[in-house]
Amino acid sequence: MLLNRNPLNPKKILKITAVVLGLSSFSGVLLATTQAQSISTISPVKTKLSSSENITQKDNLELKFERHFKELGIEGSIIIYDSNRNHSYQYNPTRNQTPFLPASTFKILNSLIALETKVIADEKTVLTWDGIQRSIPGWNQDLNMREAFKVSAVWFYQILARRVGYEQMKYWVTQADYGNKTIGKAENIDHFWLDGELRITPQEQIQFLRRLYSNELPFSTRSLSLVKDIMVAEKTQDYTIRAKTGWESKGTPNIGWYVGYLEQNQNVYFFATNIDIHKPEDADARKVLTRRCLQDLSLALQ
Repeated sequence: MLLNRNPLNPKKILKITAVVLGLSSFSGVLLATTQAQSISTISPVKTKLSSSENITQKDNLELKFERHFKELGIEGSIIIYDSNRNHSYQYNPTRNQTPFLPASTFKILNSLIALETKVIADEKTVLTWDGIQRSIPGWNQDLNMREAFKVSAVWFYQILARRVGYEQMKYWVTQADYGNKTIGKAENIDHFWLDGELRITPQEQIQFLRRLYSNELPFSTRSLSLVKDIMVAEKTQDYTIRAKTGWESKGTPNIGWYVGYLEQNQNVYFFATNIDIHKPEDADARKVLTRRCLQDLSLALQ
């Protein structure tokens, strides 16, 4: 029987065991580090792809909007807010944050204030034409509020503003948090929205319209319902558009507005279109641009 002449010293056995265990621990650490590096490398790639996809979708839509402006030879901006998705689509966001005179888009608020203060009984009450011939034939006749809103008769709403008076007008414009809430002096009462100090951005137009739709403005349900009704510009079995045009003609270039909202597919799309008007023919682009951009959102409009 052969005997092992060189038995391992117990201390050496402990050293070898420690080395083996150390190598195992190092391998574990190395494996964990490698896995962590792999994960950290993959995660940003996933985020980057997701972000790129979002940017691509956004850019594609903005390019579509931009194409409509270029095809029509118009400078301006548009913002569309999708209620269900709580998301805004827009072209020229800088301009959408720029304040402009509201022009005849102020007739929405002017109608609410006139009804709320009872300076006019309802949308059917007729005001007598003053006999002054104006450039728009539809203005040269007696009108009620529904008719005056439709043809955007300035004289009609100037009478309402004078009846409301400076103090009440200032109060209600402030209560409604409309634009910069600045209506100027008392002598500006019947034209401050046309050439005065009142300003509102396209983004603020959207905010105002959303509050109108949700009955969150400081007016009675009756006043809000009547104004929403006279705002109907187009109605079919599939959708309803409530809107108002505006044309600020004092500056160079003139500024054109088309603001309102579309109700379709159990959703509401609020829009504010703002353009430069260099010649009268440009004014038609307000509605054309808006319709084309809404159709880019896969909305079916006649």
